[in-house]
Amino acid sequence: MRFDILTLFPGIFTGYLGQSLLAKAQEAGLVDVQLHDIRQWSRDKHHKVDDRPFGGGPGMILQVEPVVDCVEAVQQLAPPGRLMTLSGRTLNQQVVEELAKEPRLLVLCGRYEGFDERVFEILRPDEISIGDYILNGGEAAAMVVIDAVIRLIPGVLGDEESNQHDSFSSGNRLLEFPQYSRPREYRGHTVPEVLVSGNHEQIARWRREQSYLSTRQRRSDLLDPPNTEHTDGKD
Repeated sequence: MRFDILTLFPGIFTGYLGQSLLAKAQEAGLVDVQLHDIRQWSRDKHHKVDDRPFGGGPGMILQVEPVVDCVEAVQQLAPPGRLMTLSGRTLNQQVVEELAKEPRLLVLCGRYEGFDERVFEILRPDEISIGDYILNGGEAAAMVVIDAVIRLIPGVLGDEESNQHDSFSSGNRLLEFPQYSRPREYRGHTVPEVLVSGNHEQIARWRREQSYLSTRQRRSDLLDPPNTEHTDGKD
């Protein structure tokens, strides 16, 4: 899968791209991340890409010309892909699953007070937001999108079943069950006996119950209407 990141600050991605699963996925040829500096398409001799908005108001906005020119040039570098901006409908796991089916994503990172509205009128991007809060720019949000999407690309995770059990996925609406590792006892806190019992049926039942309890306590909005199939371990 190819990601084209269009940004004013490509250097922000340097450390991120060279670490962990993403670095391994790129080395294996499963993921290709290309960075494009929007300033290179500026028509100003000083590579300026922002200006004051007509009608007044605080701050600066990104000009339409360098942004549209940059996007159109990058689009021609590979087969067509989905263009995204990082504001709009909320990103959730179902949207991530949708994006992971694309062979190519172009992610346009905003800065300052946003884009000249004609960017949206001309390019018609898919507008997706990672949440109802304000960032200094779209670069951090772009990393969130990349991190979420690459988990669903075959071969990226060491265990191919891992993403099938992720919380919020289409196959699992419950939060993760508690997990433990060595040592079995630490500062008076012990691992539940069922997990060291060797009884896989009981372990699976305990994990389902704990997932349901955790979801009910923390994110009850994720639960379906009450039904008799769920159990909290009480009579």
